[in-house]
Amino acid sequence: MASVLKAQKENASNADAKRKGKRKADDMDVDHDLEVAAPKKKKNKQRVLLLSSRGITHRMRHLMNDLETLLPHVKKDSKLDSKSQLHLLPELADLNNCNNTLYFEARRHEDLYLWAAKTPNGPSIKMHVRNVHTMDELKMTGNCLKGSRGLLSFDKGFDDTEWGRLTKELFTQIFGVPSTARKAKPFIDHILTFSILDSKIWFRNFQIIEKDPLQPNGPPQTTLVEIGPRFVLTPIRIFEGAFGGATVFSNPEFISPTAVRSALRRERGDKYARRKNAEEETQRRKELRKRSEDELAVHKVFA
Repeated sequence: MASVLKAQKENASNADAKRKGKRKADDMDVDHDLEVAAPKKKKNKQRVLLLSSRGITHRMRHLMNDLETLLPHVKKDSKLDSKSQLHLLPELADLNNCNNTLYFEARRHEDLYLWAAKTPNGPSIKMHVRNVHTMDELKMTGNCLKGSRGLLSFDKGFDDTEWGRLTKELFTQIFGVPSTARKAKPFIDHILTFSILDSKIWFRNFQIIEKDPLQPNGPPQTTLVEIGPRFVLTPIRIFEGAFGGATVFSNPEFISPTAVRSALRRERGDKYARRKNAEEETQRRKELRKRSEDELAVHKVFA
């Protein structure tokens, strides 16, 4: 019994000591102006929706698979049935919890267009894709870890024009893999390069090698080896909204591939017409040079 009373007294004394400590802390004057809230680190939450239209070829499909492999923060969706209902793409991106969209639009089974857009408010860029070479086709010696994050390198020509700066910012948010991506790995072993030449954007992917494979024990020498894929983008038009809206930039030098093919057919048709006209002129000259029969001429009669 005595031990129980002694234990209760000790507990009561400990509780009083805690209350006194709390009162002392409450009585202290705390200068709230000196408290500086730690700035919250902004999280890079970028997710890209990747999809295509109906009618893509095997080369276009392989290019999409290569981009999906390079960008671990990409969410691939099924094909879009209608090419005239692009206003549905922001809703699809919202349903897939994505704030960027890469849409490949195929025309006539031979022309490929790429839409790069920020959803749901824009802007968006429509580009013509040419000179497509996939990773399986190139057979390059470069290689990188699947799911690794890549560096982005932009040509200084992007800073010379307004449309170049806008395109650079949009590509940075689309092709830049955030560190918090679910499928991303904490390695940086390749670099994506965007260069401007002849008003076109040239895309290349290189592996970063810090040691020469021929001299593994030698000094570190950083070199680049191309991996693939590679393609060329021709900007056509930049819109203020997502897949529509007011036109911010229009490329006056762009000629659609349909117009180019029409001009070639017209040229071949003109060549055929010139050849037929030449044949008719030759036949007319032959008729003019033909001599008429002489009525006084003596005809030989053969027995």
